[in-house]
This record gives sequence, structure tokens and C-alpha cells, in this order.
Amino acid sequence: MAEISYINPLSEEGRGIVKEYGDLNQLTEENEDLVSSIMHTPNQKISDDELIPGSIKELAINKIKWAIEKKNNKNFDSREYEYLSNSEIYQEDVIAFHVLCQALAIQFNTSSRETKLFIDSIGLLIEERLSKITPSIRYEIIDEILRDIAVDGSIKWTSLKEVIGSKKLSLVQLLLDNGEIILEKEEFLEKYGDKFDGRPADRIYDIIVGQKIKELILSRLIMQKTEEYIKRIKEMSKIIEMHPIILELGEQLKEIIPEEMSKYNTYYAGSGGLYGTVKGGKLVPEAFPPCIQNTIEGVSSGGRNDAIVLLLTSFVSYARLYPGIFGSDESVKISDIDTDLKITENEILPLIYQAADNCTPPLFDDQPQEKLNIISKLGFGLHDEISLENEGETTWYTPMSCEKIKMHLPQLCKPDGSCKGLNNPLSCYGRKKYQIDKKGKKESS
Repeated sequence: MAEISYINPLSEEGRGIVKEYGDLNQLTEENEDLVSSIMHTPNQKISDDELIPGSIKELAINKIKWAIEKKNNKNFDSREYEYLSNSEIYQEDVIAFHVLCQALAIQFNTSSRETKLFIDSIGLLIEERLSKITPSIRYEIIDEILRDIAVDGSIKWTSLKEVIGSKKLSLVQLLLDNGEIILEKEEFLEKYGDKFDGRPADRIYDIIVGQKIKELILSRLIMQKTEEYIKRIKEMSKIIEMHPIILELGEQLKEIIPEEMSKYNTYYAGSGGLYGTVKGGKLVPEAFPPCIQNTIEGVSSGGRNDAIVLLLTSFVSYARLYPGIFGSDESVKISDIDTDLKITENEILPLIYQAADNCTPPLFDDQPQEKLNIISKLGFGLHDEISLENEGETTWYTPMSCEKIKMHLPQLCKPDGSCKGLNNPLSCYGRKKYQIDKKGKKESS
């Protein structure tokens, strides 16, 4: 039988394995039991030795590589990572899970794409592992894990509110009765068995609830608990010094993840490194298109709100941090580029706020709530200031198109030669900046 910790490494059993592990220096040592289990895994492809981890640290790294390959590689060969579904490696796997949580917490923000990649992979791995366990044992494991969160024999939907709030699970996927989630067939039949004329109630149960919903709840709960665990580690790291091997693993992940991701998407690809080939840099006001220059100089009461909140906020943030956004097929957060938010705090927001003060009358004098909207358009939710903890509550808005500016802010749109043939002020900025840089290089030479 597969162990509980094979599915839930945060279980009491999983925590016990970590406590008993001992010296973390073992993480880099050759683990003969691990290698033997992997080599004897049915259907395991062993043609590439690099895909066979010899130590728990290598297992941790390979779990990240698996997540990237699984998500992005159209020609993904599951046999190369078949050992991840071998329950015999559950102890080493539990250690690798906890080590990864610690390394990610130290090296990345809790809302970073790297951390999200790992958390999403937890859900995928749980689903894959459950699918390969015989049904009777699978149902037993699922029920045992779900019982851990039951109160007085039932599961209230409120006990899942954090999972639902994180959008990892939707209320419409649950069958509720007076606030209780109906999961067990016996309970369903007792409450609704006589409600279906001409249709077998147990078949209706399989359609409405069934094991799939149980598995979904289980995987989403463990994903949420993993995220909370990483946040706790990050807080603890402020007062506790982490083991050198954990720090080293974090540094390796910082290099490995973009290197592996660069094979599949433009955001990571190119000589520009982690953030693409079009690099951000200090703003060049001389390259601002007319609409942006007019906004910074000050807007009258008619169009102040849209000019500052919708046009300038998105333009300045992308022009400074990620001007190549329209050449990317990836969603980007500000912290992916401005990791400590210093650029946003010290360069981007001051320029936006100064432009707001230049309005007639000053925007915040009679519209103080617009500061919240500016923070929201940067992706940090409706808050008074930017914070990594709030990032992702809203979307980092991309710049308005020239067509929308002409429609909603015609008084600002005064095209010049640099605007010709372009449909977005950010594109205009890129062209003018390139021309200025080229002219400067020519004069200096």
C-alpha cells in the first residue's frame, strides 16, 4: 500500500520522516536505495543518466525539471520520470519536497512564477500518482487525508474558504447541504436517494460528486497548504539561518529554472536572460510619445482619472521594467523583474504621482481613491501601497492602444512622426528610444 506521505508530504507521517532524517549534508550524498528503486521502476526509461537522480538534492532538482517538461514540452516522454510515480521512493520524495519548499522560500518571492510553478506541480503529481494506485487503496488514502480536516464528522465549505479564495477550487464544483460538503455516497443516498425518478441515485452521485471531486479537493488543499508552508518558512528565515545546502539549492534553481524554461517560451529566452531579449532600463523622457508627455505635464478635470490611472500607470511601469511585453506570450508580474519592488517604489510611482499633482485640479486632492486604483493596475490589489504579499490580487495592466486613447482621451493624442504606423504608445517609445540610442552611439564614435 502507498503511504499517506506519498500523496501528502505535509502529513504527520511526512513531518515525522523529516524529523528523523538527521544531517542535511546527506542531501548531496549518493543514495543507493533511491537509485536502486529508480532503476527497478517498471517502464522507467534509463537511456539518459542525467535524468536518474543519485541523491535527494538531485531528486529535488529533477522534480522541478519534470514540472517544466510536463507543462511545456509537447513531446514529453513520461517514461523519463516514471520513478516519480514509484511509491517505494516515498521517504526520499518527502525529504525532496521539504527541501524544495525551503530553497524556494529563501530564493524567491512567495508569489513568484517559480514558486507557482512548484505549487502547481504538486497538484499535477498528486493526480498522476493517484491515477496509478489501485481504486480501493486510492479511495482509502483520499478518505483518510480528507478526514484530517473534518470537524464533527463533516467537512464545512468554510474549511475550504482559503482554497476557494485562491481560485484553486470553485464553490460550483461542490455539492452543499446546509454548509456541509456532501462527499460520501451513503450520505448522498440518505439525503437525495428518493429525489430522482427513473434514474439510479448512485449513478447521479457518480456524476455530481464521485471520486473525482474528492481527488480535486484533496489536491487543491495540499497545494494551498504547500503555499502556506512556504510562506511560514520565508518568515522563519528572517530569524533562522538556513543550511548551506538549502541556500546552494536555491541558487541552483535560480539558474536552472530560466535555463529550462527558455526552451519553451519567449519570456525566458534570448541573450537578455531571465526577462527576455527586450530589456527594461532607465526611462528616457525624450522618447515619450506625445500622449505621455501631455499626460505628465498635466491633464484638466475632464480626463484626469483615465489619463493617470489607465494610460500613464501602465505605460511607465512597462516602459521601465518590461518594454518587450507585446513580444511575449507569457503573463508577467512586476516582482518577476523588480524583485524587491525598489524600482517601482523609487522611480515608477513618484513619476505617476507627480503627473497626478500636475493635473488641474491635482488628482488626489478630490479623488484620493485613485491611489488605490493605481496600485491595483500595477497588480497589487486595492491597497494603499505595493506589497509582495498582495501581488496577483489584480492584473498588471498593459498600456492602452492608440485607438483607445483617441476614443477616450482625444485631447492627449497629438501624433508626430514617431507615431506613424504604430498602434501603441509603448511601441512608439521603443522606436524613439532606439533612434536616440543609435544617434548617441554614432555621435560618440
